[in-house]
Amino acid sequence: MADGQGPDALGWLRRRWERLRPGPAPAPTPAPRVAVVTDSAAALPPEWTDAFLQLGCFAVVDLPVMAGDEIFTEGADVDTALSLALAAGRPVRTSRPAPGQFERVYRGFEDAGFEAVVSLHLSGKLSGTADAARLAAQRVGIPVEVVDSRSAAMALGFAVRDAVRAAEAGADADGVQSAALARLGGSEVLFYVPSLEQLRRGGRIGAAASLVGTMLSIKPLLTLREGLIVPLERVRTAARAVQRLEELAASAVSALDSAEVAVHYFGNRPEAEEFARTLARSVGKEADDVVLSPLPAVLAAHTGLGVLAVVVAPAAVGGQDVPADAPAAGDN
Repeated sequence: MADGQGPDALGWLRRRWERLRPGPAPAPTPAPRVAVVTDSAAALPPEWTDAFLQLGCFAVVDLPVMAGDEIFTEGADVDTALSLALAAGRPVRTSRPAPGQFERVYRGFEDAGFEAVVSLHLSGKLSGTADAARLAAQRVGIPVEVVDSRSAAMALGFAVRDAVRAAEAGADADGVQSAALARLGGSEVLFYVPSLEQLRRGGRIGAAASLVGTMLSIKPLLTLREGLIVPLERVRTAARAVQRLEELAASAVSALDSAEVAVHYFGNRPEAEEFARTLARSVGKEADDVVLSPLPAVLAAHTGLGVLAVVVAPAAVGGQDVPADAPAAGDN
């Protein structure tokens, strides 16, 4: 090494080492302490369910559907079986799950070391699911916060996604529950059914009962208010009903600073796909921005074939974009 070059070479090596040596290791993500449980009425897209299950802090309890003497839960064959039953006019009923189903899920999380569970469910005015969850919660050794969403479908599903994200980030039970409640408070569910017959048979039409006398001459648009299905508008033709559903959904989107949108269907996927594309254009979104998800059997059993539903949910909470969606915490 020539004279005068030693210090420069040493400095170069030091600088080189500073650039090459690894920086401090990132802080490990805390393991989830809280588990999230929901039911199949959340209408989560299958890929969402799969991703959440892989996190290890999530479970979904299927709600049973009975067609004649057969009992179905969500799965590969239920849509076909239910469609055939509805088309044939066979009696279709739903039932809340047994408390034991929830107890097994809650106890599994307890045994796995979780500190608490937040359990988010279909409106208690439409189903006894939340009541079954409350009974199960009393039988396990960790706290279980049961939330009656007073809603359904992806209005519940977006809330579930927010709760799972909060749990994954290490939030405590209050934080997980708050993430879900923030979404539910601003979500809206709008839907069109070709006939009120299934809703009438299942006793789920609530205030919409006043429409039954004229159901053969109208196409009803419905919504959820305080957990009940209520009439929104009466439209004379199916084409106008679908158009009006789009208009109402677009208006709901425009009322929010930022919104997420989901479209549900049962037995009419091509129509739903076209509706979702049209709605996306009308609200300035890409088609892929609209979540397209079949209505779960437990809801389709009451709406019947040909239903179109739209969920509009706020996409930002506290000024931050939140990727999943309520009544006040005291309404649990």
